[in-house]
Amino acid sequence: FLRYMDPHHDESFASKEALIYWHQVDWYYGGREHTTLHLLYSRFWHKFLYDIGQVPTAEPYAKRTSHGMILGENGEKMSKSRGNVVNPDDVVNEFGADTLRLYEMFIGDFEKAAPWSNAGIKGCRRFIERYWNLQSILVDGEAIRPEMENSFHKAIKKVSYDIENLKFNTAIASLMALMNVIAEKGSINKAELSVFTMLLNPFAPHVTEEVWSEMKLGEGMVTEQIWPKYDESKCKDDVIEIVVQVNGKVRTRLTVAADIQKDDAIALAKAEDRIAAEINGKNVVKEIYVPGKLVNIVIKG
Repeated sequence: FLRYMDPHHDESFASKEALIYWHQVDWYYGGREHTTLHLLYSRFWHKFLYDIGQVPTAEPYAKRTSHGMILGENGEKMSKSRGNVVNPDDVVNEFGADTLRLYEMFIGDFEKAAPWSNAGIKGCRRFIERYWNLQSILVDGEAIRPEMENSFHKAIKKVSYDIENLKFNTAIASLMALMNVIAEKGSINKAELSVFTMLLNPFAPHVTEEVWSEMKLGEGMVTEQIWPKYDESKCKDDVIEIVVQVNGKVRTRLTVAADIQKDDAIALAKAEDRIAAEINGKNVVKEIYVPGKLVNIVIKG
């Protein structure tokens, strides 16, 4: 593989200048089923060449990741003999290329095997249709509305982080959650649709470019735009849900202010009907508050 760096050099497999220029490979990315032989052909031989002074780096690539396999619906490896092979051309013809692309990234954790699901791909198709239909509830607006800022800024933060860390499934899930917020609102303005389109573009490029063009959301193509930025202060929730436990066992959940203090959280928990009934007449030994997460009341008697 080093020969590709200098294919016409006739004195060695590659000149030192070419090796220094092209090395090191930033990222080796491949299927898990090829790991053993690929590591033999690339990493093992490269280390040997490094030991004899023929290459400038001890490792052939700076980073290596392996993706999981997509299995048949029966959970077995796809093969013609098992009759569980899914032809991607058939999927594209029935559901579209964007649906196939979106589903392959939504199907599960990047590094783990996951079974194919016809129900899952239909769900991704419905999500894309919901995105397309946002055009029908589009309203005027050149900035994200105040009541939508929290949801949009959290989505920008989540999708940005997940793409960088190969967590495509959770990035798409966050966009689906944002879609539900928009549906509950019943409208989306031009600025909001612009941001949503840019966030969805890496996963469904064709439909997003179409909407971007038809709705005149900006100059050029979506892929040419500057990636949206989020404001950390607008990612914080005004209210949160905390768990209320008695002796470590969950009894109820409460919606409280995000900045609620310990005494107030415990007071609200103890005032809740189910908790009040359970601790009535009992000796409260300890009251624990884990900020933003839970209240635990320890009782005896």
